[in-house]
Amino acid sequence: MSQGALILENGLVFRGELFGQTKSSAVAEVVFNTGMVGYQEVITDPSYKGQLVVMTYPLLGNYGLNQEDQEWPQPSVSGFIAKEACQEPSNWRMEEKLTDYLNRRNITGLQGIDTRRLTRVIREKGTLKGQIITLANEEVTSQDWATLRQGNLLTDPVNHVTTKESYTIPGVGKRIVVLDYGIKKSILTNLQALDLELIVVPAWATAAEILALQPAGLFLSNGPGDPKAVQGAVQTVEALAKKLPIFGICLGHQILALSQGADTYKLKFGHRGINHPVKDLIQNRVHITAQNHGYAVKAESLPPELQITHLNLNDGTVEGMSHQALPLMSVQYHPEAAPGPEDSRYLFQRFLNLIQSA
Repeated sequence: MSQGALILENGLVFRGELFGQTKSSAVAEVVFNTGMVGYQEVITDPSYKGQLVVMTYPLLGNYGLNQEDQEWPQPSVSGFIAKEACQEPSNWRMEEKLTDYLNRRNITGLQGIDTRRLTRVIREKGTLKGQIITLANEEVTSQDWATLRQGNLLTDPVNHVTTKESYTIPGVGKRIVVLDYGIKKSILTNLQALDLELIVVPAWATAAEILALQPAGLFLSNGPGDPKAVQGAVQTVEALAKKLPIFGICLGHQILALSQGADTYKLKFGHRGINHPVKDLIQNRVHITAQNHGYAVKAESLPPELQITHLNLNDGTVEGMSHQALPLMSVQYHPEAAPGPEDSRYLFQRFLNLIQSA
């Protein structure tokens, strides 16, 4: 195999073997995911656009990949890092090996590095800029460091993953507009299960365009990056907040908070995995959740009319909120759980109840 390395902006080098596409990756944020399963859903989750993802579970690719588990038509990660990429996967649903899939989709992978050490570095230093490079004579060159230093991170990742044109998913129930900031297929599947008619619109759709569709409610999807960088999103949601019931998840949760006067901030290393405990303060129950985000809502910035409904039990961050007077609700995590536990799918029904009672 070709020799490669992950180089980080703080000067650390992790040497290993390339798999998938064996060329240098784009410069990107290096983040880690703690899930033991679901690597295909991670690779195809639009919320990872512009990021190099390291999986903490040591063996990846052991059950292969298949078309059914795609969360987006193509990979969204800039690169994929594993302790070991399985060369002989086995599963009755398997259609393709991980190594072949990444090669066919032009995604660079790196294996054979100490992923536990890398994860500790990110936890201690915070999210870092990095790049997977090919090694010539096992040396990292001054040009490699210059490329990393001068490389820019994506500043508008949502524009790369949102739908370019509106489309409709038929249903016999109420009409819902879905603002697509990088929506996963499984979220649409859960909304379809409620018999809703879904009209999916681009991230830049205006309030007037959405109201012209005469929806009964608005869904704000997950997506990558900084909520403050999504051009026009906050203003659009602010204009609709008094006119439609709204449910936001992940990036949509943050944008809804900003539209109501709250603030957001970047977490040191984010929440990415399928085992995050969250307490539902309304039901007084703890749920294990799937998460993928690098930003959070500042609890102290919430106006009095916004009530915290969910809290992260690991670090106390805001995981959900609702409005005291308006039909607005949101959660920071992923209730569709693909991959992950199904504890929080009740939230889709809660959204439907909110629409019916509005």
